[in-house]
Amino acid sequence: MEKKIRVAQIGCGNMSKYTMRYVYEKGAEIVLAFDISDKICGKDIGSIMESENRGLFVEDLRDLEARLKEVKPDIAIITTMSLLNDLEEVLRICVRCGVNVITTCEEAFFASNSNPKLFYELDSLAKANNVTITGCGYQDIFWGGLISNLASSTHKIIKIKGSSSYNVEDYGIALAKAHGAGLTLEEFDHEIASVDRMSPEEREELINNREYAPSYMWNVAGWLVDKLGLHLTRISQKCIPKTHHADIYSKTLDMTIKAGDVTGMSAVVTAITKEGITIEAECIGKVYSEEEFDVNEWSIIGEPDTTMIINKPCTVELTCADIVNRIPDVINAKSGFISTSLMPELKYRVNPLNEYINKK
Repeated sequence: MEKKIRVAQIGCGNMSKYTMRYVYEKGAEIVLAFDISDKICGKDIGSIMESENRGLFVEDLRDLEARLKEVKPDIAIITTMSLLNDLEEVLRICVRCGVNVITTCEEAFFASNSNPKLFYELDSLAKANNVTITGCGYQDIFWGGLISNLASSTHKIIKIKGSSSYNVEDYGIALAKAHGAGLTLEEFDHEIASVDRMSPEEREELINNREYAPSYMWNVAGWLVDKLGLHLTRISQKCIPKTHHADIYSKTLDMTIKAGDVTGMSAVVTAITKEGITIEAECIGKVYSEEEFDVNEWSIIGEPDTTMIINKPCTVELTCADIVNRIPDVINAKSGFISTSLMPELKYRVNPLNEYINKK
């Protein structure tokens, strides 16, 4: 592909500061940018990237369809919500306009195991319009690719056990609320933990009715099962509130969370497979105290045992770099809603992104 890849940025919050800069530095260009906030719309994207002005201004998301039809970008980067239902309208607009999509939406990483109805609707729509939808980000490598690579050098696997923590302050108010930050323990039990007490049949009904809100590891477990060629027999989830011994201020929620109230949660997903391999994956998202930092730890238990620990990963920047480096894979992929478990291993892009596009 000789011309630069043309990108639409949807969502111009903290993540876009990096995705847009990385797009330019990898030889592509931003041709459209959208947000819903009056405080952000009208800004030059350079001010968001903390660089020189670019002469391109953030537009109102309500104008998305008309502007996509007019400008015709190659791909849209969506850095907004965590659940597929919340992205449905934007995804449908992008696909109808013939624009490929890559998103940080955590559920989109492997949405077929948590929202199959909408997943297959979007998959059919993408195929009909000859475009690709993909969800990826930090989990693509740190909860996915690294783990499958460790597994590939293991003779026998009994269990895969992982835990990853992140500061909800880095990702915006929607994510913080989804983790129960700011709730009392009683409110958390009623609004979040109660879902874990349902039967598998009740959960399946919620999933089929597009009413289930999975933790991030629910989709990661599905991705790992798919990537490793396993066959799922049972999956469950348990959400556990996290608290702090002292008051802690959340800039994202603009409130002080009182000692003993919920700062976030741990969600533990357990997947049992036909092959006898158990996947137990935990994500811990909360408002950090001053001494806390991100940790990513995974163990392959079997012959031999292997443990990988990464302290203080730059989770936001790694998410955004993954998104931008994945752009050629998305454009090259077959049409549909395609998991990165079916794509080539992600590579560092030395050359401009357009040089990795297959000529058609």
